[in-house]
Amino acid sequence: MPTITYMEFGGEKHVIEAANGISVMRGAIDNGVPGIDADCGGECSCATCHVIVADEWMGAVGPPGEAEESMLDLNPEREANSRLSCQIEVTDALDGLVVNLPEFQM
Repeated sequence: MPTITYMEFGGEKHVIEAANGISVMRGAIDNGVPGIDADCGGECSCATCHVIVADEWMGAVGPPGEAEESMLDLNPEREANSRLSCQIEVTDALDGLVVNLPEFQM
């Protein structure tokens, strides 16, 4: 199973194994990673699963889709590498992925 590292805003690291096919958000929720609210349950309609993808992983993760862009545009803490973790599907290509959590979810 691919390994994903979630870095909390304060520096605490959470390394989990996630099954292929689930979202990065679901991996966090299923493993009790704090800092991802996921209010809409992964429907890309709330932006409370915002993560900042580490620079070296942007190519593998790819850019946000149109619906995701709309949600991210509502977030004043958006960064160039911002993604909604509900829209990132776990695959073997993402083994070792590192995402940073914002201080607050919007």
